[in-house]
Amino acid sequence: MILGSHDIPDPVVFLAPMAGVSDRPFRVLCRRLGASAAVSEMVTSDTRLWHTAKSRHRLDHRGEPGPRIVQLLGNDPDALARAARENVARGADIIDLNLGCPAKKVCNRAAGSALLGDEALVERLLITLKGAVSVPLTLKMRLGLDRDHVNAVRIARLAEAAGVDMISVHGRTRACGYRGDVDYDAIAAVVAAVGIPVLANGDINSAEQARAVMARTGAAGVMVGRGAQGRPWLPGQIRAALAGRPLIAPPRGPELGRLIHDHVAAVHRQYGPEQGLRIARKHIGWYLQHNRPEVDRRPLLALTDSSRQLDALAALFLPPSTRPAGGPCRADGTQREAITQ
Repeated sequence: MILGSHDIPDPVVFLAPMAGVSDRPFRVLCRRLGASAAVSEMVTSDTRLWHTAKSRHRLDHRGEPGPRIVQLLGNDPDALARAARENVARGADIIDLNLGCPAKKVCNRAAGSALLGDEALVERLLITLKGAVSVPLTLKMRLGLDRDHVNAVRIARLAEAAGVDMISVHGRTRACGYRGDVDYDAIAAVVAAVGIPVLANGDINSAEQARAVMARTGAAGVMVGRGAQGRPWLPGQIRAALAGRPLIAPPRGPELGRLIHDHVAAVHRQYGPEQGLRIARKHIGWYLQHNRPEVDRRPLLALTDSSRQLDALAALFLPPSTRPAGGPCRADGTQREAITQ
């Protein structure tokens, strides 16, 4: 798949933008494990808010492999254009517009999937964004506001006419949230209606499901969201399966332990020990859910020291012979004295 100057080899498997999940450490990890590309958490188009810690972290792409895809959230054409230009100046290779978030706090500001109710405004936003930057413009959307107002095909056609380079479609409406079955036939209708690449999104939790979705929709690729939580290797597994290669076994034993330890340490470095510890808890919970469901996660998630958090993960996932030599690790990777109880 060609997006501007970026040749993304088939099969195409993107990591979806997920607020509070697809931050830089998680994107880098998913790319290393085989994802074709990874979209950033949504970034507000209101540049007056970029001084906040949340926005600063979301604007950070240091060490991230290309193409670096930044998703913007907003409903004002000029603000979106300014935000797009600034993100390109900061290293964004592709700009994505959020028409998919169903969260009330987003939709109450007439952004995200709420924009699907105003097709004329969507058209203005896309035309303005396309004229503001020279990098590819993509779009992530839902099927419509609700089952009585499904307009994904019309949105896709006006997006193509505005110069959008690729569309990702989550096969639910705004009203559905994440409940109910995904309507893959509605995604297929979007694929048939436009000549630009379309990625299918929604409940793609296994290689088998990805194969079935590709066959049913005719999409150019898939976008994996919540299925990658606690399984950052899933996009890479799906790519291998779609390419006809043997299914890659998920990491186990010391390999899994090192992966989790290194991911959590990267989260600590990104956000600092206090905030990083809190953010890492959700990832630890997902890792335990998928890989050690028998473990009582409450003591581990209750820890209030980032170094102890890393120690506990090493004790849980790494055999003694494979743990870092010289004692437990700090978040920065250096050694410290072992904790005595």
